[in-house]
Amino acid sequence: MSAYDALARFYDLLTTDVDYEKRGEYIHSLLIEHGADKGIMLDLSCGTGTLTEFFYKKGYDMIGVDKSPEMLMKARQKFFLSGCDALLLCQDIRELDLYGTVDCAICTLDSINHLPTIEDISTAFSRVSLFLNRGGVFVFDVNTEYKHREILGDNTFVLEEDDVFVVWQNAYEASDKSTDICLDIFTKNGELYERSTEEFTEWAYSTRELCDALTENGFEVKAVYDDLSRECEREDSERLYFVAVKK
Repeated sequence: MSAYDALARFYDLLTTDVDYEKRGEYIHSLLIEHGADKGIMLDLSCGTGTLTEFFYKKGYDMIGVDKSPEMLMKARQKFFLSGCDALLLCQDIRELDLYGTVDCAICTLDSINHLPTIEDISTAFSRVSLFLNRGGVFVFDVNTEYKHREILGDNTFVLEEDDVFVVWQNAYEASDKSTDICLDIFTKNGELYERSTEEFTEWAYSTRELCDALTENGFEVKAVYDDLSRECEREDSERLYFVAVKK
């Protein structure tokens, strides 16, 4: 079982601070700007499917891919209630294997940062390129080196919701620009709390590394933007959006 399998039942609760509507509209504007206003969309590392559902409502034919069966189960439950008719596939993005091609692809909320080497990222990009139609648009985001070093760092955060209490501890390693993340999750059960622990790692990559990996796999990089804007990358950018088109 991966860390995100066990985390799946808390994921939506613990991401209530993510404005999915705002992010969805921003990504949609990038897609439209580069000609991907309709067709088949691939949502890589779709998690519990919130953005998959958002873009289905925008009129795209949706394919959601995630390597966590539990995340996909939560997505399926959500879609059953909303009527979202999306295809869900349980796959690692480095081993992406679709039945046909797609017109655009997205990968959000620092999913790319969960790949441990630039070679892994290049492999994932090569699979996206293989199944993306010529002229297709690929939009993804990453947490920056600055965020890993200065914001996540060796810090501890506390998240509290009704009946759930989370202690989030980070350990930053400068040598490979990685952050080990440990989540201690306390859920209320009657008068007591049950504790579960989830651990995973994120790695930071430079803009140059990511652009080179895109170029090597048949993409033209159209833009790199600071989070939710059309502004260029800054020294203190915490999240970047990449827009690339399949040549």
